Amino acid sequence: MFDPAELILTALAVLITLAIHEYSHAYAAYKLGDDTAKNFGRLTLNPIKHIDPIGALCMLFFHVGWAKPVPINARNFKNPKRDFAISALAGPLSNLILAFVFSGIYVFVWNIFFGMEFESEMHLTLAQNLLLFLSLFFSVNVGLGIFNLLPIPPFDGSRLLNVIFPPKIYFGIMKYERQIYFCVLGWLLLGDYAAMGIRSLPFVASSPLLYNLAGILSLSDMLGYAIGFIADKMIDFWLLFI
Repeated sequence: MFDPAELILTALAVLITLAIHEYSHAYAAYKLGDDTAKNFGRLTLNPIKHIDPIGALCMLFFHVGWAKPVPINARNFKNPKRDFAISALAGPLSNLILAFVFSGIYVFVWNIFFGMEFESEMHLTLAQNLLLFLSLFFSVNVGLGIFNLLPIPPFDGSRLLNVIFPPKIYFGIMKYERQIYFCVLGWLLLGDYAAMGIRSLPFVASSPLLYNLAGILSLSDMLGYAIGFIADKMIDFWLLFI
């Protein structure tokens, strides 16, 4: 059932999350000696400066997505490979840190509200929406952080390949960044249908091994398992203090 409140709160969580993610890239690069992002107006928490429409919609409906890449000129760094990798990691790490903090806030607020008698329906609705926003903000940050650590162009994890591979191999991969971007987008949007189609075949459905292997076709499923595992561990940590 369509819930306007949930859609609005999700959109708010997405806008804040994307802004912090891209600002973290820009700020790390700036502190390491590159002011390219600052000169392009990207050293800001204004989400409008950072939004990629398709990536934002994926965040809204799948809780995984991306924003416009922050421009970085590695030639301005003292140690280009190291500093470029640090700048790339700054975005997803900021999201995982936010997720960890807000998972704790969610657990403690939930514990305060649990069993509380509210004076009116309005107070109950406000409490429910607060918990919903905290939950959404937490999950969106986990999703963005994990998704952008994928070692696939154009995501942040791919920038670490520059540290691992020789320049010839790295730039040979990165020249296909746009094509890979559309392949990953197709994998995210169509992978579920492909996995369901393969799993509907009798010989696949009757084999637990083949059935599970078909899940590779669904990027959203694989990300969901990873995101769910990390989210559960964060919640479990804070539950130790209640």
